[in-house]
Amino acid sequence: MRILVIDGQGGGIGSGIIEQLRQAQFPSVEILAVGTNVMATSAMLRGGADAAATGENAVIYNSGRADIIVGPIGIIMANAMMGEISPAMAAAISGSEARKILIPIAKCVQVVGVEPKPMQAYIADAVAQIQKCLLNHS
Repeated sequence: MRILVIDGQGGGIGSGIIEQLRQAQFPSVEILAVGTNVMATSAMLRGGADAAATGENAVIYNSGRADIIVGPIGIIMANAMMGEISPAMAAAISGSEARKILIPIAKCVQVVGVEPKPMQAYIADAVAQIQKCLLNHS
């Protein structure tokens, strides 16, 4: 099972997801990190990713190889994250057959019905969803 974590800006959300996935100790799971910039990629590598890459082509290529894609909701919206998400990136992620687990960020978009929580709680919820996917896949 291949989990692709995508993040931009400083990579804090992506690194938090990877750290919690590592703490959950999922066997036979490869965690790939793709940052929209070098800072985000570096943060996710420090968080414990198995491999990492940076940039538009890395997002496009790895989106087609992933079983699960996880990151902030902006990764599926062109020009989100202060322009770091290109239209090609958003299309590759949203068009991927991988299951997408997205963390709501109020700056990008307001999702009705989502209760405001601290970021760590959203990350914990995302990891719990990934765990359900992995258990159902076994």
